[in-house]
Amino acid sequence: MKSFRIPFGRAHLLASMVIREARRAGLPIEDLTPLGSLRRYAPDVGDVSLLAVAPAQWHGDVLDGFTRLPLVTSVEALLPTGAEITTDRGRVRLHLTTIDDAGAALVWHTGAQRHTLTLQAHAARRNLTFRDGLLSRANGVLVAAPDENELYRHLGLPFIPPELREGTGEVEAAERGKLPRLVTAGHIRGDLHMHSTWSDGRDSVQHMALAAKQLGYEYVAITDHSERAFASRKLLALEVPIQREEIETLRTRVTGIEILHGVEVDIMGDGSLDFDDELLSGFDIVLASLHDDQGHDGEQLTERYLKAIEHPLVNIITHPANRSPALSAGYDIDFDRVFAAAVDTGTALEIDGAPGHLDMDGALARRAVAAGVTVTIDSDCHRAEALARQMLFGIGTARRGWVEPGHVLNTNDLDTVRAFVAKKRAGR
Repeated sequence: MKSFRIPFGRAHLLASMVIREARRAGLPIEDLTPLGSLRRYAPDVGDVSLLAVAPAQWHGDVLDGFTRLPLVTSVEALLPTGAEITTDRGRVRLHLTTIDDAGAALVWHTGAQRHTLTLQAHAARRNLTFRDGLLSRANGVLVAAPDENELYRHLGLPFIPPELREGTGEVEAAERGKLPRLVTAGHIRGDLHMHSTWSDGRDSVQHMALAAKQLGYEYVAITDHSERAFASRKLLALEVPIQREEIETLRTRVTGIEILHGVEVDIMGDGSLDFDDELLSGFDIVLASLHDDQGHDGEQLTERYLKAIEHPLVNIITHPANRSPALSAGYDIDFDRVFAAAVDTGTALEIDGAPGHLDMDGALARRAVAAGVTVTIDSDCHRAEALARQMLFGIGTARRGWVEPGHVLNTNDLDTVRAFVAKKRAGR
């Protein structure tokens, strides 16, 4: 029987809600952190777990306060080392640890099993035991590891970022000093995929741009859906000049951030684009999406992508697998051919932070950058208030894919982004 998985976005929302309520309640804790696949930014998770750090003498008070939070509808389990509660949004498990053991517990409860087993082997070679969130010597004496750096140091390893702890070569890379320098929020200089009220977004272009400015971005691209898109509202061809005029006006009013006029154009069943070339050539940047498979098999879908990638006006292919975490793995296309075409034509592929996509996922993103593909990390946001959250999801997904700043187009300044677009349009 297939186990039930929770989409990452829903799990993150539940964990954030419980953490917020625990802090409001003033629980006597030093820290409260998400664990497991949620902390690793996996697209779907098995359960929502948190680690509470507090002195041992306060553990009883922590458990009592946690199980009495206003959002708790029932207590499923209560032990000296933790508890499990049910809320209206789902179950949450709490693990307790002390300040001295916080690092060991965090590493233990974060990594995938293959990662943890490899760490246990490293511990054994050093006459240490790493088990149940504790590090100890052969005589049973506990070894303090108050933070994760300390735990890895005891095992003779550098710190391994949580998103990499999947057991897919990260420990071996750490031993060789070859861990990637992962992209962070501080590297992102702009967001190249978002929607406004011109299509199915909730907020105006001005509202989206101002919210992005508050996040410190240097530029944004407003990329509403083309008229035959699989969306509740679309940007009609006859509306494009009116939207462009609005954006040109806003450029004089909203200072401190550059607003690009872009579009997310649909890839049609024959691989053509929803808007004609004359219309597309007026946009600053063109994103192309394949939302409707039209019953096509993987080979046909691949051909549609390849035709769009080869189009000189297409700069970014968005959420290439069109996946939906915990619901659908997305299209079964030949990604090696897609990657090769993207490299050959100077087309970027997107890592999409929308919780309904998280695509390319970590494994696919890792393959893409290894093939030399330029990627973007975008929010694909439809609400200004979610810009930061969805970019965070995109960054976490990228980090799972060992993505470094140099792999990402929108870690560069706007001149570099414009040059990327111009180079393909010129056929160079």
